[in-house]
Amino acid sequence: MDALIVVPLVVSLFFLHYYLTDHDTPIDKDRKRFAEGIALFESGDYTAAYAYFDQKIKENRKSALAYEYRGKCNLKDGNLYSALYDFTEALSFDNTLVEVHLKKGLVHYELDELNNAYLSLDKAVWFSRGENADALHWRTVVYQKLHPAEAPEQYRKI
Repeated sequence: MDALIVVPLVVSLFFLHYYLTDHDTPIDKDRKRFAEGIALFESGDYTAAYAYFDQKIKENRKSALAYEYRGKCNLKDGNLYSALYDFTEALSFDNTLVEVHLKKGLVHYELDELNNAYLSLDKAVWFSRGENADALHWRTVVYQKLHPAEAPEQYRKI
């Protein structure tokens, strides 16, 4: 008889707990908080976006998204080492960001640091579960440059 009262009560408590719990990840929350800066970046105003995210980093030093976008602004301006620093900082707070691993790998590739580029691109492939075509492509390009003898003849000229 007690089970007839307790079981529905426990089930209803589980439902309430589920619906009252915030399910957004820290990155999702940051995307909402930094919507203005993301819009600046996407509109092509990289200088204003850089200033926006630089200020947000000063206010919140542990925001992976702020470092990611400041790194993207640095990359657009050609500041490869600054972009590399920002991407490394972003990954220190959230190591699962596929786009950051991809961009970091491309910066290493531009700097002709092929081993580091391959490692970053491999992580991008891993965290995307092999579904990011750019990560797969660039990892293959870097692998072929690292191991030219293993590449088929038609791909050795890349």
